[in-house]
Amino acid sequence: MASSSSFWNIAYQQAMKSGVLVAKVYCFLHFTTTHLLFPAYAFGPSMIPTLHPSGNVVLAERISTRSSRKLSRGDVVVLQSPEDPNKIPIKRVIGLEGDCVSFVVDPEKNDESRTIVVPKGHVWVQGDYTQNSRDSRVFGPLPYGLIQGRVLWRVWPFQDFGPIGPATT
Repeated sequence: MASSSSFWNIAYQQAMKSGVLVAKVYCFLHFTTTHLLFPAYAFGPSMIPTLHPSGNVVLAERISTRSSRKLSRGDVVVLQSPEDPNKIPIKRVIGLEGDCVSFVVDPEKNDESRTIVVPKGHVWVQGDYTQNSRDSRVFGPLPYGLIQGRVLWRVWPFQDFGPIGPATT
């Protein structure tokens, strides 16, 4: 009877150690993805040639989105779509608050252009492939609160692994 009791005692101790380890790993991952870095999936043609239309996994950081001052023109950002909150597109920052942005309304149909001043607390985002992108030309200036992170690295496909830096605008 004593050996049975010691078996369950040892099993209990091992289970507790494993459970604590799993809880620590979960807490670390939760903190990291909520406050520091997170993976995002980019799919579709709107960011050609920066990202592949067949899909990329990118690594984005959340720290610079806590302050609008840390975003720059040319940064690639992950955002919550103002049209559909379940969509998480990736676009490039073209203009910051106070900037005057000129854009072609519908490049496929005509060359009608408009100019807008980006309001305070907003940014202007566009896809790199403007002929096939739903961006600020469609939904207007984007509030800072909808920006989830700034893209740092392309991590998949592996042959394209590397940093994604700001483009000249």
